[in-house]
Amino acid sequence: MSKKPPVKKEDAPAAAAPAAEAAPAAKTQKAEKKREKKHKEEKGVRAMYKAEGEKVTRARPTCERCGPGYFMGDHHDRYTCGHCGFTRYKQK
Repeated sequence: MSKKPPVKKEDAPAAAAPAAEAAPAAKTQKAEKKREKKHKEEKGVRAMYKAEGEKVTRARPTCERCGPGYFMGDHHDRYTCGHCGFTRYKQK
C-alpha cells in the first residue's frame, strides 16, 4: 500500500482553472432568471363555499351516498368522494 503524495496547486492541470471560472458565471445567469410563482388553490373551508353578497353557496357538490357535509373532490373530469369513494363524472 503506497500512499500517493498530495497534489499541490502548482502541479494541478491548467484545464481545471477555466472550469472553476465558468461556474460563477452560470450561477449568475440562473439567478437572473425569475420564475413566476404558481397560484396555489385555496384549502379548507374557503375552498368549499363562495360568498356572493349576503348569500353563501357551496362551491362543490356533496356526496349522494354520504349526504350533506361530505364534499366531493374536484378533478379534471370527475368528482370523487374521499369518504366512500363514490365517483360522478362531469358532463362534457
